[in-house]
Amino acid sequence: MWSEMQKARMGDNPVTDALSQVNSDDLKVFYQAVSTNPMRLLDMQMQWWQGQLAICQNSMIKSMDNSTESLVQNPPGDRRFQHQSWKDDPHFDFMRQSYLHFAKSLTEMLEVIEGIPEPVRQRLSFTFRQTINALAPTNFIWSNPELLQRTLEEKGANLVKGIELFQEDMAASADMLKIRMTRQGAFTLGQDLATTPGEVVFRNDIFELIQYGASTETVHQTPLLVIPPFINKFYILDLKEQNSLVGWLRDQGHTVFIMSWRNPGKEQASIGFPDLIHSGTMEAIRVIEQITTEKEVNAIGYCIGGTLLASTMALYAARRMKPRVKSATFLTTLLDFTQPGEVGVFINDPVVSAIEKMSETQGFFDGRQMAVTFSLLRENSLYWNYYIDNYLKGEEPSDFDILYWNSDSTNLSAACASFLLRELYLNNRLSQSGEVKVGNFGIDLGKVKTPSYFLSTKEDHIALWDATFGGSRLLGGDTTLVLGESGHVAGVVNPPHKNKYGYWLSDADFDSPDQWLASARREAGSWWTHWQQWATPHLGEQSVPARAVGSEECPGLMPAPGQYVQQTLPVED
Repeated sequence: MWSEMQKARMGDNPVTDALSQVNSDDLKVFYQAVSTNPMRLLDMQMQWWQGQLAICQNSMIKSMDNSTESLVQNPPGDRRFQHQSWKDDPHFDFMRQSYLHFAKSLTEMLEVIEGIPEPVRQRLSFTFRQTINALAPTNFIWSNPELLQRTLEEKGANLVKGIELFQEDMAASADMLKIRMTRQGAFTLGQDLATTPGEVVFRNDIFELIQYGASTETVHQTPLLVIPPFINKFYILDLKEQNSLVGWLRDQGHTVFIMSWRNPGKEQASIGFPDLIHSGTMEAIRVIEQITTEKEVNAIGYCIGGTLLASTMALYAARRMKPRVKSATFLTTLLDFTQPGEVGVFINDPVVSAIEKMSETQGFFDGRQMAVTFSLLRENSLYWNYYIDNYLKGEEPSDFDILYWNSDSTNLSAACASFLLRELYLNNRLSQSGEVKVGNFGIDLGKVKTPSYFLSTKEDHIALWDATFGGSRLLGGDTTLVLGESGHVAGVVNPPHKNKYGYWLSDADFDSPDQWLASARREAGSWWTHWQQWATPHLGEQSVPARAVGSEECPGLMPAPGQYVQQTLPVED
């Protein structure tokens, strides 16, 4: 069934072909490097064989004396082998130990083999890891004691339910199986999530601008524009009320505006990065001025939304215009793409060219495929565990707001996908003065003198914190660096009342990230409160009465969260 579904769905997929070819070429390099040092390979094979013999001996002893400790322990943080049978049953313990020993041996072999270029080694490391984790004994009924027990107890009802969920997910997927991470229909936007009161006060073919009503009698003079990533939906910053950054900012006296990006279909194929500046961020700032009469905004850009914010400010500078942005906050934002994080394994000319070809054909880069790609960067926690729970245990996942948002994918227009992958990730042109053209103007981040606040997160695998900090040096203004705990999403969505994750601060000069971290001091609590203190000098000379939502020229069009955020994939023409 899987084979037939895949054949019918994928057909001639240039991205799959390109990935296969790159992987084949990388393996040739690997085999050639191995062949030049056969003694090293023989030595590693002997180490594996000796380790396997020791495991066999250990398992035989355990079968007679169950108090004997296993030789191979679970790696730190690995939650796949939690069931007691993996420890108590000699058969399953042998299988677990053998698997982990093989995985460790294969990984170490790739690390020590000489003569492999570093980009090839990184891609092979990703490929090896994906293969190893896909073949884990936990992923199969016959080799997973918990699944065997459940299947016998339920007489296969779990598998019947799993097949139903699998078929539903296949029907909702693009070229790769997108496994649900939360129950479909678990939340309703505007009722459960994105509930902060506000109105859509502007709409064009690219975005809606939402203004939120004030929750304080007076507000800061300078309004606040939030620019979420255009590859995701904005409500990651307005989840449940207790987790909403938007709601918290409103309660601090900010007049908050946020951009809600359209989910592009084929008709938006030609909308490119310059359009996101001219008809996106610059247009939003113009509308905010019309509504509030203020000529400057404080701005927060999240992830690639921060890249867009920096480019917008650089265009103001290139055109010798008033900056319009009084202070800029960059949340987990890359400006220098030299270190693109784990997504870099997909960034090479053959794969980028294939994505461009596919995107040009359909008019967009399908967000469902993009979501699976990011899930596979954390395959055990964001892919295979849901595969087991959903399809083999027959359980629908629990209701979790962040994972619901993560599954609510958005497309990327063909022109924008090409620019993002080729010009930013592959060629890193934004870091080079004048290389990125917006109309007739070459932009230079060094011309941006706006004070900036960079929040990075220590466990971020999408925007590595040392890479984001390095990119901050491209800007010409004063920069404050803050390193939050946790990752790309949880480290940002960190409300103060939970007191869950802290952050590090340092204003010392540094040559390396480790040096910066060594000089930094850790602060307890959320970075949100630290940001509010940092932003205080940029809030305006005086408070003003709470502003009404909209204006005569820009009246409220509909209540928040608006129309565009409701668009789900696939987008119907």
